Amino acid sequence: MSRLPLRLTALALGVAFAVGTPATLLASPTAATAAPAKAALDIPYQRFVLPNGLTVLVHEDHKAPVVAVAVWYHVGSKDEPARKTGFAHLFEHLMFNGSENHPGEFFEPFEQAGATGQNGTTWLDRTNYYETVPTTALDMALWMESDRMGHLLGAIDQKTLDEQRGVVQNEKRQGENEPYGRVDERMLLQTFPANHPYHHDTIGSMADLDAASLEDVKTWFRGYYGAANTVLVMSGDIDVATAKAKALKYFGDIPAGAPVARQAKWVAARTTSTRDQMDDRVAQTRIYREWNIPGRGERDLTLLDLAADVLGGGKTSRLYQRLVYKDHLVDDVSVGITPFELASQFELQADVKQGVDPKKVEAAIADEWAKFLATGPTKEELMRLQAANRAAVVRGMERVATKASQLAEGQVYLGNPDAWKQSFDWNQKATIADVLKASKSWIARGDYTLTVVPTTGAPKEETVAGLPAGMRPADIPGKPTTAFTTTPSDVDRKKGVPAVETFPDLTFPNVQRGHLKNGIEVVLAERHSVPVVNVSLQFDAGYASDVGGKLGTAAFTAAMLDEGTAKLDSVEIAKQRERLGMGLSSGCGLDSCAVGANMLSDSLTPSLDLLADVVRNSAFRSADIERVRAQWLAGIAQEKTQPTGIALRTLPPLLYGEGHPYAIPFSGTGTEASIKSLSAADMTAWRSAWLRPDNVRIIVAGDTTLPQITEQLDKVFADWTPPSVAKGTKSVPQVAAQAKPRVFLIDKPGAQQSLILAGLLAPPTTVANNLPIQTMNSAFGGTFTSRLNMNLREDKHWAYGAYSFMDDALGQRPYMLYAPVQTDKTKESAAEILREVRDVVGPRPLSAAEITKIKVNDVRSLPGSYETIGAVLGALSDNVLYGRPDDYVATLRERIEAQKDADVQAAATQIIHPDALTWVIVGDLSKIEAGVRSLNFGHVQVVDADGKPVATK
Repeated sequence: MSRLPLRLTALALGVAFAVGTPATLLASPTAATAAPAKAALDIPYQRFVLPNGLTVLVHEDHKAPVVAVAVWYHVGSKDEPARKTGFAHLFEHLMFNGSENHPGEFFEPFEQAGATGQNGTTWLDRTNYYETVPTTALDMALWMESDRMGHLLGAIDQKTLDEQRGVVQNEKRQGENEPYGRVDERMLLQTFPANHPYHHDTIGSMADLDAASLEDVKTWFRGYYGAANTVLVMSGDIDVATAKAKALKYFGDIPAGAPVARQAKWVAARTTSTRDQMDDRVAQTRIYREWNIPGRGERDLTLLDLAADVLGGGKTSRLYQRLVYKDHLVDDVSVGITPFELASQFELQADVKQGVDPKKVEAAIADEWAKFLATGPTKEELMRLQAANRAAVVRGMERVATKASQLAEGQVYLGNPDAWKQSFDWNQKATIADVLKASKSWIARGDYTLTVVPTTGAPKEETVAGLPAGMRPADIPGKPTTAFTTTPSDVDRKKGVPAVETFPDLTFPNVQRGHLKNGIEVVLAERHSVPVVNVSLQFDAGYASDVGGKLGTAAFTAAMLDEGTAKLDSVEIAKQRERLGMGLSSGCGLDSCAVGANMLSDSLTPSLDLLADVVRNSAFRSADIERVRAQWLAGIAQEKTQPTGIALRTLPPLLYGEGHPYAIPFSGTGTEASIKSLSAADMTAWRSAWLRPDNVRIIVAGDTTLPQITEQLDKVFADWTPPSVAKGTKSVPQVAAQAKPRVFLIDKPGAQQSLILAGLLAPPTTVANNLPIQTMNSAFGGTFTSRLNMNLREDKHWAYGAYSFMDDALGQRPYMLYAPVQTDKTKESAAEILREVRDVVGPRPLSAAEITKIKVNDVRSLPGSYETIGAVLGALSDNVLYGRPDDYVATLRERIEAQKDADVQAAATQIIHPDALTWVIVGDLSKIEAGVRSLNFGHVQVVDADGKPVATK
């Protein structure tokens, strides 16, 4: 469970508008490739324990002027007493609501300091908080973390408790309102005994949350949030001596807290098979299967992770080969492990094809399972997976926050920050016999099978209140231990949060340009932090290239590129990627398509060979098309069962009008009719028109130089010549604002929440005042402390989050207001959104303070925003697409600071027109329709998930 991100974009809602950077995929070097040096697979650290028992870990990484701060408390939902489920997660939320010496939102000082990656999460075994801050803001971050650790109880009152209880309950509703959203709760309930700490899920039951009293939560804090139950990590631009002094200064006077009884490991392995079934409003039947297996730190867990990858780790896995490729029984199948402290879960998931008997799927799974348990993995399978693990570890060394989490995880769970090395060693040295033995011990019996079947009506209410919970000896904390002592601090907390007076400047690589022999432009930013090179081929195409044709052609064709070439089938491509340590991705946004690769430096040459083969020689074989088509259609069906997916499919055609290039589902998936009619000829024609050497730029970031990468790219692309057909052309016409507001309702019977999405059209990304537009959006609805979220979440607690967002485009951008709200507050929430909209362009324009807050955050977060090679590549890709100068990022600070308040306020009146809003509301119409109609927002029309009118009674 976690707080919502500080910024919300369409990508955060599961919709990719633009493709600039390749997805990071698990990949691995070949056996013939030299393994990365052992020194590269290390996270050096120093550990010390303060007199009060606080464990502090320090890792130095001075490549960027930022420090990742992570605070891990060794408490999670497993520690909750009976009838108090959800307390750990509820308290995570309370910890964000201010402390005794800093009343108000925890996020505010961090926004002022330019923090990045800030959040908090709760799981079964731990609660953690983390942020990455400029080095000069470290004192502020440590003051804030220590103040809520040592000075919180006086800030928690009934109002705060009620507020965050409401937020958590809406988080629960939001999760359960999603397809398959109740599975985790059901699975834990059925797979662990009633007295097991894992018998209930982290978010808890509504009844227990309702019953939580002020004294209950304060008792919880006293029992678990002491210094001796906590690990503090500082990772990044910090030295050990400084870190130790600061840790003692800010945390040394915090009491150790009560001794915490550690629960014994308890796998609760089952010996017999059990079955279960659940009804849900889903697009297709899904089969889950689970086994209880050993917890963290056990060698068998690492071996079972390898077994999971062999069985269901992607295209090359046995179940995918059998169920998807050979028998055509499922659209997708996967197997993986979920690691916990006392026990872990080994899980299978299979999406049954429409019209297929689930029993046939289960029979095929059983057959492959038996074969695997008879012989184990092959030598080749094991080699690829071990190489994949090594490559993943190499990539994980780039981010200071990732390394902080790795160290904290080992210390909290196993008392050893280097625990990841033991798991890595077990992985690399595993033999066929090792994996087979572990598999026979743990996944040969005792499975729990849950089948989720579609229902057209409202799913049954199955919330179980007051579940038995943890095995803690008592609900009351023990007496504080005398083994630790506090250290007096000279910090005068009455003075408030330490001011951050100076900030480091952004260091962004110089942008270099060159050309291949055939004229293709190469844009490069060197970054030698890890031995990785990212390459993206950016084509001027995108969803907009579908106009006049079959919607979804661009996205579908891009997805087909790695499904087979003239010489390689899709499985061999996947195997080569794993052997090479190569991540490969392809996809489209509104205006461009990209094919990208994330490659290890020492396997760059063969990786580029594979990338070029995929781009230039895609085969579009009929068998592959039909397999992907079935998966694609299943994906569209799934979108139509997700509230956000439904709304984002429905709104764009309403905003832009029929025939407009952007009048498409924002997922780019198209319609069932268009996808069903797509042929190999259609895809070949589209590729010839758009994916060609005279329509591409190659963007590179990472561990290379311009002469080196140009020479290597020439070897695979220099002889690439344009086809004889004409290059594709497109235009994005201007659309007038709506003359009147409109409301479209979509029925989702039994929905626990209503999804409100309201849209307008904003100017293109390329307009001169783009920065003021972005600043306006951030202040109004784009950050955690923005007006919309503070109203509907923090003030009213009717939503888990409420935001405004827009994504970049060369034409008019969609500007959207987004709020999933509890059903009984749908009318009121919509009214509040409209009030905020009217206020920001009327009596209450954005204040100087609101605007300054965003400008300050945007400037000060720059050093932490471009820490990774992927982030650098993304910036280069955006600059190329939107015609920005090469020094755009390097000069961004000056332009952000130069914005005038009047220009930001004018951006609001330029874009936000209350009477031009198009509203799409997805929910249980039997409960919300009358209320929405009574608002008199405009003409109300009930439509289906395809946006087609529905006759009303």
